[in-house]
Amino acid sequence: MDGLWLGGRTAVVTGGAGAIGAAICADLVALGAGVVVADVDGAGAAEVAARLRESRREGAAGAVGTKVDLADPGSIQEFCDAVGPVDIVVHNAGVSIVEPFAGSDPAGWDLMWRVNLRAPMLLTRLLLPGMLARSWGRLVFISSDGARAGSGGEGAYAATKAGLFGLAKTLAREAARGNVTSNVVCPGPTDTPMLRRIDAEKPGLVDKIAKGIPLRRLGRPADVAGLVAYLCTERAAYVTGQTLSVSGGITMH
Repeated sequence: MDGLWLGGRTAVVTGGAGAIGAAICADLVALGAGVVVADVDGAGAAEVAARLRESRREGAAGAVGTKVDLADPGSIQEFCDAVGPVDIVVHNAGVSIVEPFAGSDPAGWDLMWRVNLRAPMLLTRLLLPGMLARSWGRLVFISSDGARAGSGGEGAYAATKAGLFGLAKTLAREAARGNVTSNVVCPGPTDTPMLRRIDAEKPGLVDKIAKGIPLRRLGRPADVAGLVAYLCTERAAYVTGQTLSVSGGITMH
């Protein structure tokens, strides 16, 4: 179909070494984009990029892996200085500390604020001017259904992820005349190694969560990646300022 090929475009995906991030990178490479797999785990990012280069279709640009510490403004600046022109930024990286808010540690709040909200702000501030100058761009922010509906033990995390809603909508208004769209994707419960580690500590939790989802299963990283990839294409050129859940119906708005 027309409007789905991203050949000639360069995408940055933060948190690209994780399960959802790697799935997003794979879909963007499959659509022809050159992808920068960015992660604090530099070795993991390089491994994901190597797999994508091996599997890319003819005409696709492939991927490179690079280390960036999103908690460090200096690392973000160095990354942006080195990466060159970028057309697509998927702000996927995130840090979650699960604990009741009344007993939570403000030091953890600070880490989540730096990675989950300040880093997307800094990256966008550095990379958006180039998109506007070239009159084309895509910004996709990965938030959380916990930020939309609340989630026990995730008060500070939800607060930082909720900040992405206001940022993305403001950018959608400010960047629209530069042909740059800005949207938010909110994954619901998704089958990732992180969730499986939690299930190992609390056996039966994953099954309990799945039974409460109308589609009766956890989300898969590919479910999230498919929506993100669509939002990056020309087919989604008229979609901006939106917050979309990928939750199997557990949250409906």
